[in-house]
Amino acid sequence: MAKENAMAESYNPDSVWSPFGAFSMMVIQGAGQIVHLKGQVALDRDGAVVGAGDMRAQVRQVLDNIQTSLAAVGGRMSDVLSLVQHTTDIDAFMQSGDIRAGFFSAPFPVTTTIEVKRLYDPALLIEITAVAEIPLERFTRPQNARSMHG
Repeated sequence: MAKENAMAESYNPDSVWSPFGAFSMMVIQGAGQIVHLKGQVALDRDGAVVGAGDMRAQVRQVLDNIQTSLAAVGGRMSDVLSLVQHTTDIDAFMQSGDIRAGFFSAPFPVTTTIEVKRLYDPALLIEITAVAEIPLERFTRPQNARSMHG
């Protein structure tokens, strides 16, 4: 039995099909600080596209961006609960599983992957949105964060 104030937990019910890749079937939210990340694309710090036409380079840059964003508030990739991935070429994206495995380990976040016609810039091949739960003892609230409710 999980503690009532435990962090997020991964769960793969026996009553449905077993995950066949680096993802969990569901994540149960715990008592940490929930962080919703904007869809990340393969842009460097200056806003320039990284790896135009190269899915592997773009997946790496996107995951680096997620990792860097989470680190800014005390988070880690292991805090990611879920990912929604939009790609312009699902076959090429599926060939980048080894890159993703370098960022995530079991228990894996829940994941949805969708092929789309294009992203806002035709040079971009992948966009990934993440939700993470950062333990309260590690979470660092940014000084310049602004209230969404006021």
